[in-house]
Amino acid sequence: MKIEYNNLYTHFVFSTLKRQALIPERNRVRIEKYITGIVNNNLSKSYAIYANPEHVHFLVSRSPSISEERLAVVIADSSERFINANKLAGSKFLWQRSASAFSISKADIDKVCKYILNQPDHHKKMTFAEEYEQFIKYYQDTLQRNKVIR
Repeated sequence: MKIEYNNLYTHFVFSTLKRQALIPERNRVRIEKYITGIVNNNLSKSYAIYANPEHVHFLVSRSPSISEERLAVVIADSSERFINANKLAGSKFLWQRSASAFSISKADIDKVCKYILNQPDHHKKMTFAEEYEQFIKYYQDTLQRNKVIR
């Protein structure tokens, strides 16, 4: 069945292998632009992206014709090749073999975009490990609050 309208917003978080700080500031924008291009070339739209040294946050609106997992694989594989071919990391660049994908509502787009674009200030107060723990707890708590009691 053809889907005429969709509301599929996903906040992705990719980590470098072993959470090594492999993305230098001088190459951050180039990597962000490349990932944005991959998103756009896969029937999706990028809203915000920020590449930290050991992880990347990005928010997309994706087409229903591509799953979150498929989009993540395409972005990871292509961006690894690009980063390595252009020697944009200090050593061989690899993403971890798993990523996170958090669905968000349309009403939260601005809030999530601000969060993503505010990464430098955010990480002055909190490590990536602490941030990730908070994300998981927030989404688990949200699931618990939204469970239907029968």
